[in-house]
Amino acid sequence: MNILVLMKQTFDTEEKIVLQNNAISEEGVNFIINPYDEYAIEEAIKLRDVHDGNVTVITVGPERAENALRTALAMGADNAVIVDSEDLNLDEYITAKILAAVIKGREFDIILGGNVAVDYGSGQIGPRLAEELDIAQVTTITKLDIDGNEAIIERDVEGDKEVIQVSLPVLITAQQGLNEPRYPSLPGIMKAKKKPIERLELDDLDLEDEAETKTTVTATFFPKKKEAGRILNGDIKDQVSELASFLRSEARVI
Repeated sequence: MNILVLMKQTFDTEEKIVLQNNAISEEGVNFIINPYDEYAIEEAIKLRDVHDGNVTVITVGPERAENALRTALAMGADNAVIVDSEDLNLDEYITAKILAAVIKGREFDIILGGNVAVDYGSGQIGPRLAEELDIAQVTTITKLDIDGNEAIIERDVEGDKEVIQVSLPVLITAQQGLNEPRYPSLPGIMKAKKKPIERLELDDLDLEDEAETKTTVTATFFPKKKEAGRILNGDIKDQVSELASFLRSEARVI
């Protein structure tokens, strides 16, 4: 079984966000594997151990993202691919195009990725990539079993669960609860230093005129601080009247 894993390097969730020149400053910041992608890596390794095969982790990122790839290799992945994005202006559209160009021509049964990245949280890359590759997709999964050429999947759906059976190949995005990601062992870390990382540039990919973003960031800012809530007293009729008055005169939404 050939398994591909989509991985992104993101800010450590404990880091303090600093804005400079309308952008998030990366100075002195610690970067980690996107936590949701860790679930995808762990599930890929578990599938490989049961069904045999190969796990390849793919990322689009700057040179520093190789550290995250080494961590994935130390966890047990077999191979890694990085597309250098140092001088690229990326959005979800072009990132999915790049990943599709990397994957087309490679043999795979399953593509795994995190449900969202904890930095921008768009959740678009998996579905966009599945469309580019013209394969089935199932998002926010919490359980995965493989039976021959079929995947039996459980996924979160509005406080309940949905069970889906789908033929391979399929793209799947992982949600918290799918598994408990392992920590890299010392032997794994030593082995990871010798495992191959395939390095690609945009010019290595046949993207022609498709390497242009579709979105532009015009401003980056922190959300407004939440103000204290207001408790309405009195009977229901008085509360409704007071709420309507507040929404009209202060909140100005009606």
